[in-house]
Amino acid sequence: MSTVGVDASVVYDVFIDEYSVDEAGMLAASIGGDTAFVVSDSNVAPLYLGRVKRSLCAAGFSVAEFVFEAGEASKNLSTYGACLQAMAEAGLTRSSLVVALGGGVVGDMAGFAAATYMRGCRCMQIPTSLLACIDSSVGGKTAVDLPQGKNLVGAFFQPSAVLVDTSVLSTLSSHFFIDGCAEAIKYGVIADPMLFELLETPLEQGDSRLGEVIARCVAIKRDVVEADECEKGERMLLNFGHTLGHAIERASGFETTHGFAVACGMAMVARACAMRGLCSVADAERVESIVKTYGMPVRSPFDARRLYEAALADKKRQGAMMNVVAMEGVGRSYVMPLDLEDFARFVYEACS
Repeated sequence: MSTVGVDASVVYDVFIDEYSVDEAGMLAASIGGDTAFVVSDSNVAPLYLGRVKRSLCAAGFSVAEFVFEAGEASKNLSTYGACLQAMAEAGLTRSSLVVALGGGVVGDMAGFAAATYMRGCRCMQIPTSLLACIDSSVGGKTAVDLPQGKNLVGAFFQPSAVLVDTSVLSTLSSHFFIDGCAEAIKYGVIADPMLFELLETPLEQGDSRLGEVIARCVAIKRDVVEADECEKGERMLLNFGHTLGHAIERASGFETTHGFAVACGMAMVARACAMRGLCSVADAERVESIVKTYGMPVRSPFDARRLYEAALADKKRQGAMMNVVAMEGVGRSYVMPLDLEDFARFVYEACS
């Protein structure tokens, strides 16, 4: 059990196994409000929605819910609008509490709805995927997708608390558990060589190291977010592998899940960095090896031209420049601005 404090525009705590999902009401009561609005999806709701609602009711909340079809395809303006309508129909006010119960898609959707309903009401995140536990539930990035690209409509909006109950990870499929491991590997590459080394022995469901890995990842993200909450500089480091990863997701019609796409993007970026002499071949091979160890791809099923065109919609693009997160070595990274001509060459190198 551990608690990681975040001191951003909102000061809040990430509680790792300090509360179970059956104690969500206890944590919610410490935040305040008389109405709780639980947002979940069709995968998570049958498992945990009833337990969370009972806990909230026992803590004195009036509870309403919004459940949508699971999957990245639902993270769109239509679902977002339906969520806002349900919030209004439930009579939510600015003092109400939105509870995000699910993985990254749910967290993004619920967080963005909380950020914009009546110009902002409070939000508590209860992540149920490994990816959400270690990454997306912390830091305040909320968004929905457009057909033109991923996360193009959103807001920076910090939660009031994050409840991580690692016992819920036991119900993840092996695919989605591994999917979350990609983001943990990312933290090792960009900032923590000891974490990377720890993960070279594959993490498994029920692993005794889970709490430690989550806490270390959250602490790294906390430090980056506190230094650059609105992603004007250092926070871009958290996007290592994501520019190509998002391009793979988009090119696949989002059939490739986020972690698998990012893992492939990390391996590809590492290869391109080694080709340019930005990092050693040995370190690039370590990144490629760890991705393979977890059973994730290291080469894109799409050619360089298609990836380049898909990447042009990435929000890290700034006019005629693209910010790429490059690695100097395992545990060392930096933001490398490239003009689009050089970025195209970089993508071709990554695909080689």
